[in-house]
Amino acid sequence: MKSANIIKFSAVAVLFVALGGCSSWDNMSHRQKSAVTGAGLGGVAGAVISGGGVLGTVGGAAIGGVIGDQVGKNR
Repeated sequence: MKSANIIKFSAVAVLFVALGGCSSWDNMSHRQKSAVTGAGLGGVAGAVISGGGVLGTVGGAAIGGVIGDQVGKNR
């Protein structure tokens, strides 16, 4: 039960950080927006996969940010 709370907390924390980055969304290029979105989704996915582990959450955010950046480059 405790690990479920850690997963939920990690997911919410990553979403708040991603939304904080969106506060200046108007001045961002499409590529930057894709990177922020990818980092948020990757962080949540990493938290779920790693059972709320910090390393999994941060790693997922980093990988998601890189993938989002590369996807945004093609648009």
